[in-house]
Amino acid sequence: MNITKEQIDELNAVVKVAITKDDYQDKVDAILKDYRKQANIPGFRKGQVPIGLIKKQYGKAVLVDEVNKLIQDNLNTYLTEEKLDVLGNPLPKQQDNFDWDQEEFDFEFELGLAPAFDVSLKSKKPITHYKIVADKKMVDEQVERIQKQYGKLIQKETSDKTDELTGTFKNEEEGIDNKTTLELDKVAGKKELGQLTGKKVGDTVTINTKGLFKEDYLLSGALGIAAEKAKDLKIDVDFTISEINERQPAALNQELFDKLYGAESIASEKELRERIKTDSEKQFEQQSEQKLLNDVTEHFIENTKFDLPADFLTRWIQMTGEEPLTSEQATEEYQKSEKGLRYQLIEGKIIKQNDVQINFDELKEFAKGFIKSQMAQFGQLNPQEEELDNIATRVLSNQDEVKRLSEQLMSQKLIALYKEKANLKVKEVTYENFVKEVYG
Repeated sequence: MNITKEQIDELNAVVKVAITKDDYQDKVDAILKDYRKQANIPGFRKGQVPIGLIKKQYGKAVLVDEVNKLIQDNLNTYLTEEKLDVLGNPLPKQQDNFDWDQEEFDFEFELGLAPAFDVSLKSKKPITHYKIVADKKMVDEQVERIQKQYGKLIQKETSDKTDELTGTFKNEEEGIDNKTTLELDKVAGKKELGQLTGKKVGDTVTINTKGLFKEDYLLSGALGIAAEKAKDLKIDVDFTISEINERQPAALNQELFDKLYGAESIASEKELRERIKTDSEKQFEQQSEQKLLNDVTEHFIENTKFDLPADFLTRWIQMTGEEPLTSEQATEEYQKSEKGLRYQLIEGKIIKQNDVQINFDELKEFAKGFIKSQMAQFGQLNPQEEELDNIATRVLSNQDEVKRLSEQLMSQKLIALYKEKANLKVKEVTYENFVKEVYG
């Protein structure tokens, strides 16, 4: 077998594969002999079928199969040994009047080659790295939520504007019949709040849904309908009160601190507020780092210039998809995927240039941390190391999980690299301002 490469340009090449009879005949003969031993053909005893008949029935199919295997194995080896960085897979060139009855075969494959380019982590203009801080307002609100959550409910006869009303919303035409609890401090309209105060158990109030709550998302839950239906809904609904309660906030004392964080972890309101601030900012880190990763990615895509073998990749998409595509459809698919492909190449270059690697021990520790956080959500705060180790081993036996966790760990490593080497400008913002700046 002889394999040669013809360079068309920097991004395209053709590989020629020449196969002679000596490359495949011994293997074909061995397979046909095995077929003969197993063949059950009427008129012949098992294992006594003439080899000529076996060749006539199976010879060409075996030949085709073996030649294709030879091509695949040797072509992959050639690409590896020659260190050819190809995009997609080699595409066989169409050959008119190809004859499988000949003894020697010539095949040609088109290659799309990855472009040569450099990536600089240092941009001229600094990229903003948001550091989200928990301000006093946020901490105060969280303390208030905790006090309400762990507070006591005191039944009342008459409702006031800070009470909680349990009751049922109804509107027959819209099919609404939902029991819920209203926190009156979340009602937006003064008119509606006035309608709901000074009421007793058994009273029915008719109110309009438009702008009923300070937060729009609360309406769908209160009415028991889909968010899409609740959006811009403007109807009258009847609310019949079945219970009136005043929520008495829990005292900020040692009993509450121990309920929240375990015995003697927090000893004062000041420590509670510091813990809330620290925990909140730790939760914000993930959003901040994801924003940083997105921004750095966009920067590299916009500022790292190189060409791609677009014609080759379009034809590759057209020929290798699950369903046949027209040239127009393939062009559209390529245009959709081009940005992602560019970043894959850029990311691969960054990983190689900076020797960013993941070993199995790192991946296992990462998996254990992920498992531990999942268990904490279900109240298992201190799992045994042996238990974590066993679960991680089972998780990493699944290749899909290995791929998913490896991608997450690589993202973390890249973020750490960007923090160390990229031109970043740290900007401290509250979460509220972060949302405004990032999401408008």
